[in-house]
Amino acid sequence: MLYFIGLGLGDAKYITVKGLEIVRQCSRVYLEDYTSILWYKDVDEATTHSDLVLRALNAGIQYHVVHNASIMNAVGCLSIVFWTDTWRPESFYDKIKKNRDMGPHTLCLLDIKVKEQSMKNLMRGRNIYEPPRYMTFAQAAEQLLEILQNQRDRGEELAMTQDTVCVGLAQIRAEVQTIHSGTLQELMSCDLGGPLHSMIISGHLHSLEVDMLKLFSGPEGLKTLKMTDSSTYVS
Repeated sequence: MLYFIGLGLGDAKYITVKGLEIVRQCSRVYLEDYTSILWYKDVDEATTHSDLVLRALNAGIQYHVVHNASIMNAVGCLSIVFWTDTWRPESFYDKIKKNRDMGPHTLCLLDIKVKEQSMKNLMRGRNIYEPPRYMTFAQAAEQLLEILQNQRDRGEELAMTQDTVCVGLAQIRAEVQTIHSGTLQELMSCDLGGPLHSMIISGHLHSLEVDMLKLFSGPEGLKTLKMTDSSTYVS
């Protein structure tokens, strides 16, 4: 078994309890301070990590990732909120467009509604709460597609389409986490399971990132990728 263990935002003292337990059981431990194998961050953010995972799989070696905090946990994401009949914000799309123009990927955290009161109960001062709601990938995708249609109707240039490569994530870091990659349209019909869901909208993709995405796509997935040069893909 090959373990990839994140060290978090600081020095080795930021390692998680689980990571430390595994390190103590390993017969050999490497600390690599370029992109790091015992990572000075989380372990899913470097192409070196992707390359080693692919090499391990090709060699028939099982691997396991032990996550930790990183700068990506501290900053660098946006939220997609539930729309209502009278409130349908599109401002998050501007951030997606900016990232798509520059090339980086976009992490979208999907809305949750917990301990909400109906207007009727709120006005009557009754402490009765609505059932919790958790936005699914499909709901977020539906709102995004409606925004894209609004952009078309206004004659504006689109930052993405239904064929843009995305990643759907559910219950990340739980034992039953789910990760699926494909186009926005394909993932709308994909059952990711229980909450919480997140969405990644791709920017420019390195060839190693494409190989990693194929590990989580269906047999017909990712046919819309186009290679623009030897190392960069766009959708």
